[in-house]
Amino acid sequence: MILTPEILTLTLLNLLFAFFSMAALLLSVQIVLGWDVHATTQKQYMLEKKSFLGAVIIKYLFWVKLPLFLFFIFTIDKLSNVITGAMCAAGVVDATPYGTYLFIVKILNLYLFGLWLVLHYLDVKQETPRYIKTKYALFLAIFLLLACEIGLELLMFGAIDVSKMVSCCGTLYSSNTGSYISGIFLVATPLLLGLFYGNYILLACLYFVKNRTLYALASAFFTVVALVSLIAFFGTYIYELPTHHCPFCFLQKDYYYVGYLLYTLLFLGTFYGLVAGLLEAKSEANLKKSLFFITLYVVAVSLYPAVYYLRNGVWL
Repeated sequence: MILTPEILTLTLLNLLFAFFSMAALLLSVQIVLGWDVHATTQKQYMLEKKSFLGAVIIKYLFWVKLPLFLFFIFTIDKLSNVITGAMCAAGVVDATPYGTYLFIVKILNLYLFGLWLVLHYLDVKQETPRYIKTKYALFLAIFLLLACEIGLELLMFGAIDVSKMVSCCGTLYSSNTGSYISGIFLVATPLLLGLFYGNYILLACLYFVKNRTLYALASAFFTVVALVSLIAFFGTYIYELPTHHCPFCFLQKDYYYVGYLLYTLLFLGTFYGLVAGLLEAKSEANLKKSLFFITLYVVAVSLYPAVYYLRNGVWL
């Protein structure tokens, strides 16, 4: 296992997360099975005290876990300096069989962690708690994914071999038929941009007609379209190189860490869109936040090809 200060920090934090999440799991099971808001028994009184304790544990667990995702990205990007062949985080993710699955679970957990926090803050503002059983039942599902995430992260860091040659991002994210992601480059650029901007216009229309369900579905689809278009088209203008499609390199200093901004805007926009579709409470505010962040994302990525064309008079 490769040991760096960053990996040691993540490992220690994961052990703490495992301990506190187990405590929260036990409390959640008791609350889901025994909660009765109309009861006035000693058991219900104890469950109310346990629900407060469980909420504090889960809330701070998630508030640490959410920004820690950015620290994880920073860590694997820094590891590329010591792994042969890796130029950025892409090579580190591909260095073991666990990297890709870990990334998928981490992103899924981000949305679920955020959803739990929204449920919790809606719940504590009610005179009568409405989401007690819902949020603790949700934590039972989150716990399984959190356990998978911790396990995969330990396996990934344990399996990294600094002496083993890995593929660079130029090989992984290329239009060659041998690349596992080469399928996205088969989509014609006009069609891809049509889907991207068409989806954005659809989101704006759904916002004005206040169709929460369709807006949530369109937000989920926009996540996929935005990532594909970023890799296949917009990223090349960030790099100003038509053959460079890596979704990790613009997290580096050479590109002013703009990737952190872009991914944060995309996450916030699609997250609030999904929340608006799932929860009726404050749906108007969530729709507004979603469209605001998605608009910022669309403007940010669109500026790169626009500025490039104004400076050079040609497209890549």
